Amino acid sequence: MRQLSTISFQLSAIRRRLFFVIICSLFTVHCSLFTAHADEIKSKAALAMEASTGRVLFAKNPNLKLPPASTTKLVTAMVVLDRTRLNETVTISEKAAEVPTIKGTGFKAGETVTVETLLYAALLRSANGAAFALAEHVAGSEEKFVELMNRKVVAIGASGTKFINTTGLPGKGQQITAYGLAKILRHALKYPVIREIIGTREAEISTSEGRIISLENTNKLLWSDDGAVGGKTGYTRSARHCFVYAGEREGETVIVAILGAPSRKALWDEAEKLVCKGFDVIASAEQPVIYYTKADYTTSAGKTAYKKNSRGKRSKYAKASAKKKSKKVQATSAEGRKRKRTEAKKIFKKEDQKSIRAGVFSASELFS
Repeated sequence: MRQLSTISFQLSAIRRRLFFVIICSLFTVHCSLFTAHADEIKSKAALAMEASTGRVLFAKNPNLKLPPASTTKLVTAMVVLDRTRLNETVTISEKAAEVPTIKGTGFKAGETVTVETLLYAALLRSANGAAFALAEHVAGSEEKFVELMNRKVVAIGASGTKFINTTGLPGKGQQITAYGLAKILRHALKYPVIREIIGTREAEISTSEGRIISLENTNKLLWSDDGAVGGKTGYTRSARHCFVYAGEREGETVIVAILGAPSRKALWDEAEKLVCKGFDVIASAEQPVIYYTKADYTTSAGKTAYKKNSRGKRSKYAKASAKKKSKKVQATSAEGRKRKRTEAKKIFKKEDQKSIRAGVFSASELFS
């Protein structure tokens, strides 16, 4: 009997160890799968959002402040529609005609067009001159119009967003986050005119003088995704490739926002992955996954921030100096916190000078 009892105890111990090994193996596999999925997103920041609720479904660096490029024009369009009618006519000024824009989408000084025509040019083909002309028509100058844009994003709740122009052309202080960009599209979809334009593949517009301009949407997912609602692309050298997009399936809509994609191909690939990921989370009631890379912990205010991901695990940003990259910043005293802020400001200033050209741009930076 004693031998049987010993054998039974040993078998129980073996079963417990086996169970522990299986659980650990499954956990390792899960973590490796998550890491692999995270590594698939090469863009600097990305986010998937449930349109009906505003719930974040998946995100990488959702609060990282980056240049918005031509996604800016969604806010330009909303401010225009808040303050004018589609059939109003606009005379293109010398300034508007001189704004650098994509070949074939420019307007000549003295031409007259409707507000609706300019919105199609700005949203479908990213015509910078069209956005500038709309600003002049609504507010008298681009500077005054930008003030309205910044008030608009505050009202929407797109924190971390600031504009310095109507086009998205690069300049110091022009910034947006993936979370803010998703919120902007979510709000823009409430405008029937914007929804119609960004969902249009091709269109022809004309001036009052009879000149016809053919436009093709820069959003290639309109041709490949049957559930495409629409979106807005953007590109500059400093911003890289940007995109905000909405896709619909079985009555649900997922919005994805991508900033700083390395290539246009990566932009389309990651957008499709994020849309699928978003719908998977909705369908399976999964917990959203939010993760941060080291760069996310230095904000544009120069503050070193601590973030929590959706699982409650706390990550810490390590000092990014050349000599002490691996050394973690400790904030155990007022003096320590002051040193952290000073170091973070130096880091941001250095990165800012490299990536943001303070309004200097050339024809090669014109984006779609």
